Amino acid sequence: MRSLCLTVLGWLAVSVMAQPTAHEWNASVTAGWNLGNQLECPPSGQDNGSVAICNPTNALSAETAWGNPRITQQLMQAVKAAGFNAVRIPVRWQHHITNVQTMTIDIQWLNRIKEVVSYALELDMKVIINTHHEQWLESRPTYAYKEDNNNRLGLLWTQIATAFKDYDYNLAFAGTNEVHVPNNWNAPTAENLNVQNAYNQTFIDAVRATGGQNLQRHLIVQTYNTNISYGLSGFIVPTDIEGNGNNYMSVEVHYYTPWEYCGTNTYYYWGQQYKDFGPISSYDEQAMRNEFQQMAQEWGQQGLGIIIGEWGVTDHYTTSGRKAIIHENMAYFCKTLVNEARQRGFATFVWDNNVFGNGEEKFVIFDRWNNMALKADWIVEGIMNGVATNIEPLKAKSEKSQTPARLAIDKGRLVIIKGNKCYNLLGI
Repeated sequence: MRSLCLTVLGWLAVSVMAQPTAHEWNASVTAGWNLGNQLECPPSGQDNGSVAICNPTNALSAETAWGNPRITQQLMQAVKAAGFNAVRIPVRWQHHITNVQTMTIDIQWLNRIKEVVSYALELDMKVIINTHHEQWLESRPTYAYKEDNNNRLGLLWTQIATAFKDYDYNLAFAGTNEVHVPNNWNAPTAENLNVQNAYNQTFIDAVRATGGQNLQRHLIVQTYNTNISYGLSGFIVPTDIEGNGNNYMSVEVHYYTPWEYCGTNTYYYWGQQYKDFGPISSYDEQAMRNEFQQMAQEWGQQGLGIIIGEWGVTDHYTTSGRKAIIHENMAYFCKTLVNEARQRGFATFVWDNNVFGNGEEKFVIFDRWNNMALKADWIVEGIMNGVATNIEPLKAKSEKSQTPARLAIDKGRLVIIKGNKCYNLLGI
């Protein structure tokens, strides 16, 4: 019996050490990639903007409805081989619900999500899954829908979290995605902010209540519309369970700034180093640093992690022989963003929708129809150069923060101590 107890205690100590804080989780993400336009698509024939919650007969066709092939293990291997060690998997659940009252998820869809998640986890990659394009939730951040939406969100996340509660800590959950009034990108009202903050709290409460690994799983909450400035002025940190503090939560923002460069071709160049080649936006290197530093000071100092869950640069090129310098500039943007983020401990996940061409939202990186051939090598080059710059100090800092666990006696109880935290033998 004594031997068994020691074995159990040893396992618990290892278990505690395996629970990374949000800061540690994010610092371990060298480069993240988004599996865009796949599992967040509606099935063929369904209105992308509809708020209807349903399960049409062709629901499982959603994965390929926006023109991409079925996801395979080889896809994930190609992403890993290119230097990415984390993947964000956007998921729409709205069109895979068999019972609206209970928000019951179709088991076939849930199993497919598990299969795709396993492709990445088997490669020792970090993974984020979320609720993405849930129009019933995202497009109605008003008091009229607040109560019903929070009830449904809680039911939905209870099922998702229960299905994944025994998965290891490489898997993280994100509660919402770009909540905003449709076609309104202006500053939110107090009502909009209140509803988004309520969504965040509902998500935290639902996941933690499922127990298991979810008690200290890395959970990601969002600012309104994933906007930095809206978050700095209106985001309320959710309350986590007792003992967790803010150590296992991250704030997520998206960064397509300036949109006139990142999302369209209004500007072909970005940054002061390229101002002699053509017009540039005032949202330059210093503007980026200022925003990133504001986030680090506002949220990082409260113990929260910070994730740039989406960012990207649409393909810019001209027929006038300047394609090479424009792609060089895009690589420079990528390098700058990744490096500035990593210096502050942020994780970044570049958007890839496999959409080709020159113009608005052409974010292809890998050609999913051609054995994942690297289509935008300048993007990956920029990202990896951003990873390589100043990587040694960041790595050393991350390793230093990994505090080992030890056994101790506290008030007659045998407990596990990690840093300044005390855990009983249930790990809480």
